[in-house]
Amino acid sequence: MSGKPITMFEFLLSPAIQLIIALLLDHRFGEFSRWHPLVGFGRYAKWLESCFYPQGDSSSSKKLLAGFIALTLAVVPFCFLTFLAIQIPVLGWCLEVFLLYLVIGKTSLIEHARYVSQPLKKGDLDEARIKVGWLVSRQTDQLQPPEIIRATVESVLENGNDAVFGALFWFIVAGAPGAVAYRLINTLDAMWGYKNDRYLFFGRCAARADDLINLIPAQLCALTYALFGKTFQALKCWFSQGYKYKSFNGGSVMASGAGSLNIVLGGAAVYHGKHTQGVVLGKGKTPMPEDIDKATLLVSKGSMLWAALYFFFSIFIL
Repeated sequence: MSGKPITMFEFLLSPAIQLIIALLLDHRFGEFSRWHPLVGFGRYAKWLESCFYPQGDSSSSKKLLAGFIALTLAVVPFCFLTFLAIQIPVLGWCLEVFLLYLVIGKTSLIEHARYVSQPLKKGDLDEARIKVGWLVSRQTDQLQPPEIIRATVESVLENGNDAVFGALFWFIVAGAPGAVAYRLINTLDAMWGYKNDRYLFFGRCAARADDLINLIPAQLCALTYALFGKTFQALKCWFSQGYKYKSFNGGSVMASGAGSLNIVLGGAAVYHGKHTQGVVLGKGKTPMPEDIDKATLLVSKGSMLWAALYFFFSIFIL
């Protein structure tokens, strides 16, 4: 605790207030429907890929090096520019709030989940299949209601970390540059992190970087989910099932979230025409349409808890 107490004005300019304002902006306005900066960044990443992806029958080492260079050029310049811009008095403070608002996707995630749950509740299976396809990479055209619900809940729980808690964590740790770096790496992993012939090596650096920056946030997210449901069951599922999933970070948050909601997730799915048998996560009943809304509540309540804790932490520490 510092020897000199801060003034009310200084506290109002603190990162905790910035975080709360950014969450309020996301709650009120949601995600940009047009001209979102990440769309432009995606085009820039595609351009980098076209410039650096090795042509012909290239070795895995060349693809790894090319992927590392592309990742570096995609992330470092924007983080450096962000660092410089936030040094500007007043404008820099506002810019930090705006950037955090841009990288948070809580409201967008909740809206996309509702796009699935509402048709399901109305019995419109075709519409629900289309909308769940916006959330997941698996094949959805033949999914039945229980499978649609399961896929949606899994997406909400996993993306709750990617779209909310990971961004909040890195903002708390490293300010706007940290939040920007997190979102850019997360975006590159979504673009390049596939285990296919093209991206297995080229996208490996992006995938590993995403795993690394999510390691701590995902475990904190899993703990957060556990606090708002069947806590003991959630903790048990997290510790006994999470590490068995194909992604340790994703497995942690989904196992804890499923245990907290008292439902079972995971199992069989179809990805790109191939049937896969995944790890069963959670414990309890088969998820119902209302469990989609309950999953979004975990994310909403968790984000409010983080904001409140950071606020009170700032009061007593600063």
